[in-house]
Amino acid sequence: MAAAALQRGLCFRSDPGMAGGMENRSRKRQVLSFFLCLCVSLGACETIRYSMPEEKKSGSLVANIAKDLKLDVGKLSGRSARLISESSKQYVELNARSGGVIIKEKIDREDLCGQRDLCFLQFEIVLENPLQLYRMEVQIDDVNDNSPKFSKNEFVFKIPELLPVNSRFPLERAQDPDISTNGIQSYAISSNEHFSLDVLSQQDGSKYAELVLEKQLDREEQAQLMLILTAADGGLPQRTGTARIRVNVLDNNDNFPQFSQSVYKVQLMENSPRDTLVTKVEASDLDQGLNAEITYSFGQVPDKVLKLFQLNPFTGEITVLGIIDFEDAAMYEIEIQVMDGGGFTSHCKVVVEIEDMNDNAPEVTLTSLTSTIPEDSSPETVVALFSVSDRDSGDNGRTLCSIQDNVPFALKSTLKNYYELVTQKPLDREKVPEYNITIIATDRGTPRLTSVRVIRVQLSDINDNPPVFNESSYVMYLKENNPPGLLIGTVRAADLDTEQNAKVTYSALPGNIGDLPFSSSISINSENGQVYALQSLDYEQRRDFQVTVRAADGGSPPLSSEAIVRVVITDENDNAPFILYPLQNSSSPANDLVPRSAEAGYLVTKVVAVDEIPVRILGFPTSCSRHKPKSLRCGAPNRGSKNQPAYNEPGLC
Repeated sequence: MAAAALQRGLCFRSDPGMAGGMENRSRKRQVLSFFLCLCVSLGACETIRYSMPEEKKSGSLVANIAKDLKLDVGKLSGRSARLISESSKQYVELNARSGGVIIKEKIDREDLCGQRDLCFLQFEIVLENPLQLYRMEVQIDDVNDNSPKFSKNEFVFKIPELLPVNSRFPLERAQDPDISTNGIQSYAISSNEHFSLDVLSQQDGSKYAELVLEKQLDREEQAQLMLILTAADGGLPQRTGTARIRVNVLDNNDNFPQFSQSVYKVQLMENSPRDTLVTKVEASDLDQGLNAEITYSFGQVPDKVLKLFQLNPFTGEITVLGIIDFEDAAMYEIEIQVMDGGGFTSHCKVVVEIEDMNDNAPEVTLTSLTSTIPEDSSPETVVALFSVSDRDSGDNGRTLCSIQDNVPFALKSTLKNYYELVTQKPLDREKVPEYNITIIATDRGTPRLTSVRVIRVQLSDINDNPPVFNESSYVMYLKENNPPGLLIGTVRAADLDTEQNAKVTYSALPGNIGDLPFSSSISINSENGQVYALQSLDYEQRRDFQVTVRAADGGSPPLSSEAIVRVVITDENDNAPFILYPLQNSSSPANDLVPRSAEAGYLVTKVVAVDEIPVRILGFPTSCSRHKPKSLRCGAPNRGSKNQPAYNEPGLC
C-alpha cells in the first residue's frame, strides 16, 4: 500500500492558522504544499511540486529538500548537490548546508508568467556519487499586489443628441496584471440620470463594461456630462482604479459605422516578412458627408501588438511590422476601432493564429559530465547526463538523439528529454586513450534541423599490462679477470601502462654461482636494468652461469615478468704451462734409463703438461682441471713395442 501511495504521489499541506479574520484568510493563500514521489536514480518519476505566494522576500524558505527527500543533510555537499534552473534568471538557490531551497530574488508572478492562470518555476536538484536527479516545480500563487488601471485618465465620447435609448457604448477595459479573483471583477459609474453600466464577461472570463443610454440626450439642455468610471478587483483587501468619462453631446449623427464582421479570424505563418498582408477589415457608414468619413485605428491592444502589426487608417489593411515568432505567442487578439466624422465608433476583433515553422534547432544542455573514467569501468557506467529541447511545437519540436556507432558508448533515455551517456563495451586505454563522442540531436520537422555537441571522455590507466622484456633471454660476454664494477650489459622491459603503472624496476631472483649467492658477484641497477660484475671472475673456475631477472611495475598490485640472463666468461692467456710429468725436482733433473738393446723408436719417456694450475701441485692429481693436458713426446711416437706396451697416463684428463 505504501509503494502504491508513493507512485500516485503523496500530498502534504500545512496551514499557518485558522483564526484571525482577514489576516488568516491572507495566510491561507500562502500555504506551502509539495508532492513527494519515489525516485530511483535517474529513473522516470513524478515531479515534486510545491506552492508559494509571489513577492516573498529574498532568503525566504521555499522547501527543505533534504527533509522532503529524506536525505542526509551532511552528505549534500559531499554529493555535490546543486540546483539547475531552466529560467534565464535564478530566482531560487540551494543551501547545501541546510538542505533548504531559498528565494534568491523576489518573484513577481506577473513578470514571470504574465496572465497565465498557472505559473510554475521549474528546476532540477542534481546529486552525484551516485548520480540522482529530482525534478522540482514550484507553483507561484498570485497575491493582490496590483491595482486596476486604465490607459487614460479621461475618455471622451462624442454622442449625438436624440440617440435612441438603450444605445450602447463599449468602454475600454482596465488592466490588472493579477489573475483569478485578484483580477478585475466589477465596473461601476457615478450616479447620473442618462447612463447606466452593463458589465459583461468574455469567453476567457474577463470582464468588460458598456455604457448604456437610459435617457436621451439634449445638447441644448446639457452639452457635456462628466462621469467617474471605477474598476474593482476581488482581492482582499480590494483594489480599485478610476478614470473620467467626458460625454460631449453632438448634433444628430444618426448612423454608426458598421464592420462587415464582428470577428475576423486569420492564420499567419511565423517569420512572415515585413509588410505581409495579414487581413483587411472593412466598415461602412450610411451617413453622408463628414459623418460618413471613417478612419480605422487600434483599440485597446498590448504594446507588443503595436510593435508587430501596423494598420492603415484609411484602408483597414493590417500588415506585418515586426518579427512574428510562434515561440513568443501562438495567437494575437487585436481590437480594431472605426470612427466616422461625427464621432460615432464601432469595434471588431481580429484573431491572428500564428502557424509554427521549423525554425529552431534542438538544443543540447549538458547537466553533468565525468570527463575521465577508469579503463576498467563496467558496462552501464554513467559518463554524462544531458537534456535535449526544441522551442518549436508539434513534430517541429519532437527530437531524436543519437551518437556515432564506432564508440563503446550508448544513450539511455531517462526523464522526459533527458539522456544518459553510458559505457556499453569494455574499454582499453592502451588501444584508445580518449573518445570524442558526437551527440546528434535532430527534430522531426520539415526540413529537419540538427545540432551537434561533442563530449570528450578520457580513460584513466589501470595496471593491466605487465612489463615485457624486449628479449626472452639474454647472452652477455665477460672476459675473465675483469675489474669489479664492470658493466656487462643491459636488460630492457617496456610497460604499456602510464605513470606509476609503467614505472619498471629490475631485480635478480635469488640463486647461487657455485657456493656463493648471485648478489656477491652480480648486481642489477633497479632503475635502468644495467648488469654489473661485482668481483673479478676466473674462466678456469667457471665458464658461464645464469641469472633470472625480474621486471616489476609500480602498480598496485604490481605486475611482473622474468627473463634469463646467461653470462659467458671468455678466456685470457693468464696461466703458464705446467709440466706434470716427469716430476720436477729443484735440485736435480729427471732421469730415465734406456736399455742397451733399445731399438730405434723405443719410447724413452713422455712429457705431460697443462696450461692451468691443477688442484694438486705435486704428484699426479686425482682430478684435473677442465683443460686437457698437452703431451710433449720425446723420440718416436708411442706405438708400443714387444718389450714395452704403449704408455697410458693414469689420473690425467
